[in-house]
Amino acid sequence: MIKVSGLTKTYAGITAIRNLDFTVAKGEIVGFLGPNGAGKSTTMRILSCFLPATGGTASVAGFDVATQSREVRSRVGYMPENVALYPEMRVQEYLEYRAALKGVRGRRNRQRVNAVKELCSLRDVETKLIGALSKGYRQRVGLADALLHDPDLLILDEPTIGLDPNQIRQVRQLIRDLGKRHTILLSTHILSEVEMICSRVLIINRGQIAASDTAENLAGRVRTAGGVTAEIRAGTEDLKKALVALPGVRKADVAPQGDGWQECTLRTDADHDPREEVARLAAKHGWPLRALGREQVNLERVFTEITQAGEL
Repeated sequence: MIKVSGLTKTYAGITAIRNLDFTVAKGEIVGFLGPNGAGKSTTMRILSCFLPATGGTASVAGFDVATQSREVRSRVGYMPENVALYPEMRVQEYLEYRAALKGVRGRRNRQRVNAVKELCSLRDVETKLIGALSKGYRQRVGLADALLHDPDLLILDEPTIGLDPNQIRQVRQLIRDLGKRHTILLSTHILSEVEMICSRVLIINRGQIAASDTAENLAGRVRTAGGVTAEIRAGTEDLKKALVALPGVRKADVAPQGDGWQECTLRTDADHDPREEVARLAAKHGWPLRALGREQVNLERVFTEITQAGEL
């Protein structure tokens, strides 16, 4: 569905993205992640034909975004982070207007407007002014807009930003349902959202693709996949020095918790579990130990490792 090769975009001498290469297969829901300024929005705007590339190629459904933009636009539904709506229009008339702009006219216009209102739960507000709607409903109107022409590909940029927990759950479920009929490229800073929704993850860092795999596989490949937490009562400096000296421990962070207790977080070599050594160390020095466990690797940890330490 998406094929990107050597994609580059430069603004006034500043390179936003550099030689991007990735593909997204038909029917996938792919999480597109990266720190602020990493190049996510630039990439999505190029794929949506909102922005020309400086170099490289990108295609959607086999059509080149630079030379066949009309065909690409007819197959892409793009919901930007800040949806530009007309607050003085009512939901019904806005959707009819937007559908007509996208070439959806006559009976099909009414059919598609009715379909997206049902899909995005907008029936109750169809006669209300958009300016009077809550943030959650405005997000739904933006998503309905992106769906009006029944696109093959949906590009969603922070679709749940500013929503309350109930609204977030509703939008997540809607995205899951849409994934049964559309390919979806989802950009969000809520990493737990990606773990729940997406079949694969693309991580962009400093304008380049740093990782591409399932969240589970990325977690298994994190260099410091070993992580141990402990609560020990001891002096901070003595404890930290002793922990770092343990075999396989690459880094030890010690944070005071009050009454002499220290919360310890160890980063270790992959596949190394130092919990027995930590227990023996505490016993040897007579330090009380009240908690000792292995840290679970989640997407947040993977994201931090990749974007702070470089490519996996």
